[in-house]
Amino acid sequence: MRVTDTSDLWWKTAVIYCLDVETFLDWNNDGVGDFAGLSHRLDYLQELGVTCLWLMPFYPSPEMDDGYDVSDFYDVDARFGHLGDLVEVIRTATDRGIRVIADLVVNHTSDKHPWFKASRSSRKSPFRDFYVWVDSPPKNQPKPVFPGQETSIWQLDERTNQYYLHNFLRHQPDLNIANPLVRDEIAKVIGFWMQLGLSGFRVDAVPFFIDSAGTADRHKYLQSVRSYLSRRSGEAVLLGEVNLSYKEQLDYFEGPEGSELTMQFDFLGMQHLYLSLARGDARPLAKTLIRRPVLDVEAQWANFVRNHDELTLDKLSDAERNEVFDAFAPDAAQRVYGRGIVRRLPSMLGGDPRRIRMVYSLLFSLPGTPVLFYGEEIGMGENADIHDRAAVRTPMQWNSGRNGGFSDTRPSSLVAPMVSGGFSPEHINVSAQRHDPDSLLQFMRLLIDRYRASPEIGWGEFELLEHDHQAVLAHSVTGAEGRLIAVHNFGAESATIELTIDGLDDSMQLVDLLHDGSIHPSAKGEVTIALEGYGYRWLRVLAPGDKRLC
Repeated sequence: MRVTDTSDLWWKTAVIYCLDVETFLDWNNDGVGDFAGLSHRLDYLQELGVTCLWLMPFYPSPEMDDGYDVSDFYDVDARFGHLGDLVEVIRTATDRGIRVIADLVVNHTSDKHPWFKASRSSRKSPFRDFYVWVDSPPKNQPKPVFPGQETSIWQLDERTNQYYLHNFLRHQPDLNIANPLVRDEIAKVIGFWMQLGLSGFRVDAVPFFIDSAGTADRHKYLQSVRSYLSRRSGEAVLLGEVNLSYKEQLDYFEGPEGSELTMQFDFLGMQHLYLSLARGDARPLAKTLIRRPVLDVEAQWANFVRNHDELTLDKLSDAERNEVFDAFAPDAAQRVYGRGIVRRLPSMLGGDPRRIRMVYSLLFSLPGTPVLFYGEEIGMGENADIHDRAAVRTPMQWNSGRNGGFSDTRPSSLVAPMVSGGFSPEHINVSAQRHDPDSLLQFMRLLIDRYRASPEIGWGEFELLEHDHQAVLAHSVTGAEGRLIAVHNFGAESATIELTIDGLDDSMQLVDLLHDGSIHPSAKGEVTIALEGYGYRWLRVLAPGDKRLC
C-alpha cells in the first residue's frame, strides 16, 4: 500500500484567484496596471479568502496576444515594474498566507524572441531546431486554434523559404519540444522563477506544449518536468489547461512512469454546467459529474465558472451548443470561433442575483479546488466593444469614481476601456460592496469562509444523491473531517426534494452553513429539503458529540 504524507498538498483546499497585472490596479497612473498596484491590493485578496494567486503572463512581450507572446522568459515587462517589484509581491503575499503561481507559456514564443530571430537568420543557425520547420505544409493538418484569425498552422518565412509551425497565431512560432536543448531551456525557466519564490505554474495549452515531443515521448517529458519541479519544491503545483475528454485527461495526471500534472481544469463539468443553466435542468451536469474520474490523492480537479479566454463550448454537441448560445449569447457578436462566448456570467444571467449566487454556491461546494477570475467576486460584466476574448479582460472596478478607481489617467490612455452600461463601475465596484452586507462580495466571502472550513470538499468522496426533481442537483462529500450535503435548484420555481441518505439517522442533524436553521433526518435517514427558485443549501452533518463549528 502506498503511504503518503499529505501535509504539503495545500492546493487540495486552496482558493485560486487569477488576475492580469496590467488590468488590476495602476499605481503610477500611466494607464497600465503594475506590481506596485497589486501589492497594495493583497490585503483585499486576503480579506476575500484567497490562498493562491495565479498571475497571467507578466513577461516582456510585444503584446499582440495579451502577453502570451513572450519575448523574454527571464524578466518582467517594464510596464509593470521590475523583478524587485515582483519579488516584493511574492514576499508580501506569502506573509498573508497567499501562494503565488504564474503562467508557464512555453509551447511557443513571440516571433520577436531572440531564439526565433536567430532561428530564421539562417537554415544553419544553431537555434534553427528550437522551432519546427518544413519545406512545405503537410496536406492533412489540424485546424488553427483561432479559426477566422488564421487559415493555417504553417507560415512561410520568406527569408529562409521554409514554413514554421504555429498552432495559435502566426506571430507565435511553436517551440520544438523534441529538441533536448529546448527542454534544457524550459527547465532553466522553471528553476529561475521557482528560485524567486513561485509555488508552481499554470501550464498553458498542455497538449500543444508537449505535442512536438512525439507520441511515445510526450508524457515521459511531462513526467520529467513534474519530477524536476518536485525536486525544487515538494509543495509546487502544475495546474494544467487540458481541454480533452476525461479519459484523455487521466493520461495527463499519471503515466506508467510517474506523475505529470498536479491539477487540471474540469472543462467538461464547466460546459455542462452552462447547459444545465440554459435548460433549468440539473441532469446534464449530474451525468457529467458521475462520469468524472475519481483521482489519486495527489491529483485534483480545478473547478471554474469563467476564465480569461472565451467560454468554450467545444465539448457539447452542435445542438447543445446552440441551446447555450440561444440562452446566453443570442447576438452573433457575443460568440467567437464558432465554439465560445465572450461574456461574463452575470451578464449572461441577466444580472439575476439569485442565479448568480446559486452558481457560485455550487462552484465552492463541488469536490475539487475552486478557481476565480478577477472581478467575479463583485459580478463584473464584459465590454462588448472589445474584440473577441479580450472583452472580459477589462480593468478591475474598485470604486465608482474616475476609471473605476483603476487609474487616474485619462480614459483614452487606459490599457483597456472600462465596462459601460449596467455593469459599469457606477453600479458594480468593490468599495460599495464592501459596505453592503447583502452584496455579492460579502456573499462570496461567506462561501469562501465556509469552503475553507469544510476540507471534505477538497479531500472527500463525492456522491450524487438521487431524488425525483430534475431541476435540483444534490450531492455529498465525505471526508475524514465529516460530511457535507449540498443542494442546488437550477429552476425558477421552488422545489422540495425527498432524500434517503445512507449513514444518517434521527440522532443526527443537518445544520445549514449558509442560512439559519437545521434539519433532523428520520430513523431511516430520510430528509425533506425545501428550496426557493434558484435556491441552494449547504448542510453539515453533525452526529451526537461532534464538535465541529457551524
